[in-house]
Amino acid sequence: MPADQPLITPAPLPGAVFEAVPDLVRRHAAERPDHPAVRDGDRTVSWGDLGAWVARIAARLRADGLRTGDRVACLSENSAEYVALYLGTLAAGGCMAPLPTSATADALAGMLADSGARFLFASALHRATADAIAKDSHACIGLDFTGGRWQGLESWIGDAAPMPPVALKPEDWFDIIYSSGTTGVPKGILHDHRFRSRQNVRQAVFGLGGEATTLLATPLYSNTTLVALLPTLSGGGTVVLMRKFDARGYLELAQRERVTHTMLVPVQYERLLALPDFDRFDLTSFRAKLSTSAPLRGPVLRQILDRWPGKMFEVYGMTEGGVSTVLDATSFPDKLDSVGRPSTGAEVRILDQQGRELPPGAVGEIVGRSPMMMTGYHNAEALTRELLWTSPEGEVFFRSGDLGRIDEDGFLTLLDRRKDMILSGGFNVYASDLERVLLAHDAVAEAAVIAVPSKEWGETPLGLVVLKPGRAADAGELLAWANARLGKTQRLSGVEFRTTLPRSSIGKVLKRELRAPYWTG
Repeated sequence: MPADQPLITPAPLPGAVFEAVPDLVRRHAAERPDHPAVRDGDRTVSWGDLGAWVARIAARLRADGLRTGDRVACLSENSAEYVALYLGTLAAGGCMAPLPTSATADALAGMLADSGARFLFASALHRATADAIAKDSHACIGLDFTGGRWQGLESWIGDAAPMPPVALKPEDWFDIIYSSGTTGVPKGILHDHRFRSRQNVRQAVFGLGGEATTLLATPLYSNTTLVALLPTLSGGGTVVLMRKFDARGYLELAQRERVTHTMLVPVQYERLLALPDFDRFDLTSFRAKLSTSAPLRGPVLRQILDRWPGKMFEVYGMTEGGVSTVLDATSFPDKLDSVGRPSTGAEVRILDQQGRELPPGAVGEIVGRSPMMMTGYHNAEALTRELLWTSPEGEVFFRSGDLGRIDEDGFLTLLDRRKDMILSGGFNVYASDLERVLLAHDAVAEAAVIAVPSKEWGETPLGLVVLKPGRAADAGELLAWANARLGKTQRLSGVEFRTTLPRSSIGKVLKRELRAPYWTG
């Protein structure tokens, strides 16, 4: 392949017009200066003030030598300052590298080095870690503090002179999102401006635009957050930030701000619905709710439909793009165990282990192609190539690593991560099927099924269960109850109780951590 030919060519998105996010920010700042753009605690930043803030940050970055494509890293919780920095970096032609605050210092040091960022921003809450990873070559700016090597944000901005807008091209770098670490060493997922511009177009179907008030309670370093934040701001709407999620605080904020949209992960929905007084909160302002990052169980979706006003959408995809489906749960209440059908412009196929396409109903690896596909893994072409599958028609798809099947109506059902599938006595056992049975028991709040070693079967499924508050159960009785509802080749070898299940910052159960003690030594 010629050096100048990209590995990945996204699918077309008919009718889409490229509009860079910074251009949209300038437009809204000029056209609706008094409209609220960001609410952060007791602060409200208007569109006029946000536009001016973004322009000043961009001017200072350019004055300090940032050029188009240069990276800017940040280690911080959600804040209005973080949003302004993100947009200011883009307006300067830079590429944002939001660092995951949940990662260890060693992992963060690796990400910072991989990004090649010369600018490092941090909040006071994460200053100690930022000090540990910063090098002498970094310009260090505190979003909400000053001292030592750290210059305060406003002091750093100073009197930077206004500058003409930077002309951005679709292929210019937008951000590098580092994976959550649930699948090993984090990879830098590189998006360009085309990716985000098209995402804004497609997310408009959910109503994320100028009339939206979107409440976000997941971190800015997660693509889960960005797929709702960026379309809301690109449309001129209002983003309400929650720095740390708690169920009651979320509902109070949603009621007070008359929130219309939100993006949450499944565990957050479960915790909200579990509040005894959930139904007393006035949520009638909601128009649409979105969920992503992990499958949302059918019974939870049913509760949302019954108890929470507004439409409900489950979004399945990858931070890398490519694979993309949407379940309109309100319109298809009989498909709640699926993750919907391919979104606009997307195509999903199912492959066997030899990379051959399978018919509807067959189980295999999910691959996808869409108008939003990453540029590649940063500094990792070999890893990028491992992700790709080329169809007989010569089109590039992304391998998801997930197993699933497509029904006769075109709806996709997820079964497992490929690496989480349990091979017991020569039979494929899908943990999700077993977890669904355990969760049907009225004493069970959470369940994860993992493979553990077995002399007889090679490996065998083990159920790890968290009970509902105030409930008790006998492990042997729960095991018998579940196995009576499972097929002969699916049966659990045991059930163990846990007080909690380890989760990533966006709610994914860390099965690697659960498996490790059973396979060590």
